[in-house]
Amino acid sequence: MERSTQEVIAFALYLVVVLAVGIIFFVKGKKEKGGDKSYFLGNRNMNGLVAALSAGASDMSAWVLMGLPGSIYLYGMGKVWISVGLLIGTICAWIFVAPKLRRFSIIADDSITIPQFLTNRFKSKSHVLLVVSAIVFIVAYCVYAASSIVACGTLFQTVFGFSDDKKTFVMIGATVIILLYTFLGGFNAVCWTDFIQGMMMLVAIMAAPIIAVVAMGESDFTPLAPVVTGDNYYNLLSSGKFDWASISDILSGFGWGLGYFGMPHILVRYMAIRSEKEMKKSRVTGIMWTAIILTMASVVALVGHEYLGSYLAEGQQSTIFITMVRNLFPAFIGGLLLSAILAASMSTADSQLLASSSAFASDVYKKMIRKKAEDKEMLLVGRIVVALVSVAALIIALSPGCAGIMALVECAWGAFGAAFGPVILLALYWKRFTYAGAVAGVVVGFGVDAVWYAFLSDTGLYEIIPGFICGLIAAVIVTNISKEPSKEVLDMFDKAQNPVD
Repeated sequence: MERSTQEVIAFALYLVVVLAVGIIFFVKGKKEKGGDKSYFLGNRNMNGLVAALSAGASDMSAWVLMGLPGSIYLYGMGKVWISVGLLIGTICAWIFVAPKLRRFSIIADDSITIPQFLTNRFKSKSHVLLVVSAIVFIVAYCVYAASSIVACGTLFQTVFGFSDDKKTFVMIGATVIILLYTFLGGFNAVCWTDFIQGMMMLVAIMAAPIIAVVAMGESDFTPLAPVVTGDNYYNLLSSGKFDWASISDILSGFGWGLGYFGMPHILVRYMAIRSEKEMKKSRVTGIMWTAIILTMASVVALVGHEYLGSYLAEGQQSTIFITMVRNLFPAFIGGLLLSAILAASMSTADSQLLASSSAFASDVYKKMIRKKAEDKEMLLVGRIVVALVSVAALIIALSPGCAGIMALVECAWGAFGAAFGPVILLALYWKRFTYAGAVAGVVVGFGVDAVWYAFLSDTGLYEIIPGFICGLIAAVIVTNISKEPSKEVLDMFDKAQNPVD
């Protein structure tokens, strides 16, 4: 049997499992009541292990197997700061945000989305924040989901040598599959498939470099191409000295960590955990999983540099994991490991689609358009939004000017982190914080991030940093000139400081 045929069988087995999970939760959901809370938040009944791996898998999309290792492989250790920043960010999010957000979202009228929480947190009847948040969600998630679709197309084109025309059909097919199981099972299906996908990613990213090191230990080993190492390849200062190029890389790396405070599809995982006890288990598991994944992504890049040499030129670096696996493993096993890229792509895309649909259906449609909308109508609206965002993401992915996996993720990650990060932190920790301050923080953070990306990206500084800082300053200034919150809001803040089960 040809290698490509065995790989196709492995991919097909993975896709069958994913769709089966969606069908199981679709049938189960028919027997249960819960409406939009069940579809968008799993009735807050997620166990700690599943929630932790779901948060991790929805966070670490295909870029952790393709974009990040490819960047380190091509440019060297100066790009490792991204992993450092992300690890610090996820630790801080699990410790300082997750437990407080879960408690506060329950106290704040049992909020099921981030915009809902931010509105209910202030007992506000205004819909401004809901609309602004929905706009940010739709724009950023279209870009974010596009990166996952591009990753699926790149995987199949690299493995099977597809032409660009066939790659287009693959990307359309991947979009349809993601849509199917998001449609079928909602939040529960997404979380359980994320759990499976998180385990696949862990096995795959650990296996590839370990087997590569064993292969390199053989006496007859030679790299696929000569190993060409620049002067500063193994230097944590990308330029070899402490100049702006190195400083901007370090700052930008740490800037990635800021994204965790404002990433809606990760934050809702915290809100869905069933108890304080499960939260503690989730925290340990989530931090450990992320630490291993980020460490091994860097190891893949550095081992790949020695195993492949300079085999991959600029523009092909994102295929480093694919190339290593296909050279190291038998076809069927390699196909299963490469399914981790599909897993990473789909686990993030489904979460983003669900978050964007909840932002519109629960926060805009039901609040402003059809206040008496029943559960079935809400689910229908949510699924229509999922379909529309998927189509928009596919159009972005197929456009000739598409920037590639890492660039798309960087753009969307920065937008969310700058828009919602400062506001979430202030909402959880500042009793005096006001609704007007929250609106200002989201608008200014998102706006500065977008302007910096469009006009100042050549500075080398990741746009999330100025966006986050400006959003924080705007939120604080507007809060201080706003009327102090009511006693009811202040009492709710005090109540949210205590554990809730």
